[in-house]
Amino acid sequence: MSPPVFRFAPSPNGLLHLGHARSALLNFDLAHARGGRFLLRIEDIDASRCRPEYEQAIYEDLGWLGLVWEQPVRRQSEHLALYRDAIARLTQQGLLYPAFESRADIARLVSEKERAGSWPRDPDGAPLYPGHAGQLSGAERERWRRSGAPYALRLDMAAAQARVGDLTWEELGMGPDGETGLVPARPEQWGDVILARKDTPTSYHLSVVIDDALQGVSHVVRGQDLFHATAVHRLLQALLGLPQPLYRHHPLVLDEAGHKLSKSTRATALRDLRAAGMTPSEVRRQVSLAVA
Repeated sequence: MSPPVFRFAPSPNGLLHLGHARSALLNFDLAHARGGRFLLRIEDIDASRCRPEYEQAIYEDLGWLGLVWEQPVRRQSEHLALYRDAIARLTQQGLLYPAFESRADIARLVSEKERAGSWPRDPDGAPLYPGHAGQLSGAERERWRRSGAPYALRLDMAAAQARVGDLTWEELGMGPDGETGLVPARPEQWGDVILARKDTPTSYHLSVVIDDALQGVSHVVRGQDLFHATAVHRLLQALLGLPQPLYRHHPLVLDEAGHKLSKSTRATALRDLRAAGMTPSEVRRQVSLAVA
């Protein structure tokens, strides 16, 4: 029997904070306790936000925490052809369609629908796709493409679910509402999600399931903020014939106001804590993990 494989997969679009430390340390500890492997993956598909200096900071921060990972490190930007192939497969199955609305167009459509009543939102609070691009004829789509307009490739959620039927995943941790054990997947909560754009051949949802499969990841251990997204990942795994890992979602590290730590809100970075004299052992205590 193969040893279990765990991974930590940060994006180099900012400095790591205590929330990242909890996830990285937990994956490392579980891999060590079970005689497994620990991988580091750099999720750098967003070229507009990812920076080499942040990637270097990831290596430095994780090394300071005492983590050791296998080499070479997988960088998503070096494997875009694999994601293009998956997009082509889904397109051949008739499950993707181009949507040409801008963000402003979508905001306007949502506003119109909300004025007329209510409009559903996904588990992260964002409104579901309100447009009708999925109903355009082939000729209309081709006219839009020839115009050079940017577009997003969206998954036809109803068609995708009809193809694979009901799905579940095995939850070894706990969801935000206490979900554990065999959890029903409800990808319809996300609507017709974006899987790629004209200038970017993949998205987080698509690349993460492909990478986990190719790297043989057996246990996906991550924060509860990604619990509901697992439904989309299970759907893509079923559509692409990919293996299903076990999942464990852990509680988030919250700030004094009860909000999750975030790079966008400039949560205190690990390098700043290190500069202030905090030790790796103290970081472990801060994130409620046993001191090694």
